[in-house]
Amino acid sequence: MSALAGLDIALWDLKGKNLGVPIWQLLGGKVRDRVSVYAWIGGDRPSDVEKAAKERQRQGFKAIKMNATEDVGWLDSPSTLTSSVERLKTVKALGMDAAVDFHGRLHKPMAKQLAKLLEPHQPLFIEEPLLSEHPEGIKELYGQTTCPIALGERLYSRWDFKRFFADASVDVIQPDIAHCGGISELRRIAAMAETFDVAVAPHCPLGPIALAACLQIGVCTPNHQIQEMSVGMHYNVEAGEYDIHSYVTNPEVFVVRDGYVEALQKPGLGIEINEDLVRKVATDTKPWELKGFVGSDGGYREW
Repeated sequence: MSALAGLDIALWDLKGKNLGVPIWQLLGGKVRDRVSVYAWIGGDRPSDVEKAAKERQRQGFKAIKMNATEDVGWLDSPSTLTSSVERLKTVKALGMDAAVDFHGRLHKPMAKQLAKLLEPHQPLFIEEPLLSEHPEGIKELYGQTTCPIALGERLYSRWDFKRFFADASVDVIQPDIAHCGGISELRRIAAMAETFDVAVAPHCPLGPIALAACLQIGVCTPNHQIQEMSVGMHYNVEAGEYDIHSYVTNPEVFVVRDGYVEALQKPGLGIEINEDLVRKVATDTKPWELKGFVGSDGGYREW
């Protein structure tokens, strides 16, 4: 599906540039002038979220997302969840909305406790409270919390999402444009979600091409609610000097103002790739290393 996504996005870009119009114009025209966005804070082991949230405010964001926990055991001490609540309260006190990503790190005994603890502090949504392999558990949890439930980065087509729509167990879906076949399939998934009154908030901790493609969808999709951006994300920080703006020659299109990015206006994807820099970086870039968590007992905590 990732290979198909690359081809699909490229073909939409070529079509738009050939006709001299942005992709959203080819998908029926815009339903909004700007797209709501959020950014990450806290890293894999969330800490010092106040400083990071203030930096996002300075950058124009009004919403952030952060991991809910570090590594947590299958059944762990309830005290391990205290810091999760405090981080949410800290960000909310700054006047920002905050989504909390469980990231499949928690299992049922802990997930239902944390959802209950977060509920009074009104997270924007809780993401992957359980892994998507457990639709029965997600459906059960859905009936126990008022927190909006989001998921979808580990699903690959509208047929994968179908079960959750039919179960009425999800409020927000997060298809990843690089996983689900590109613009064409993301558009189909969004249309299916609309029939079930489900919002769309695409997963995109990725680079400028994936982000631009998602923003094209956001401009023309009624139930698109908010878009993830990887500005300053810990993956980028670990990579050194490069961030989402580094590989485009028109980085101004990604400027965030009052929580929004304006609709991209140039033909195709609306961005111009700095191909020389991409080729330069590709010569000595190391493969991304998948890092896991090991608990105090020596066992793997996330996979």
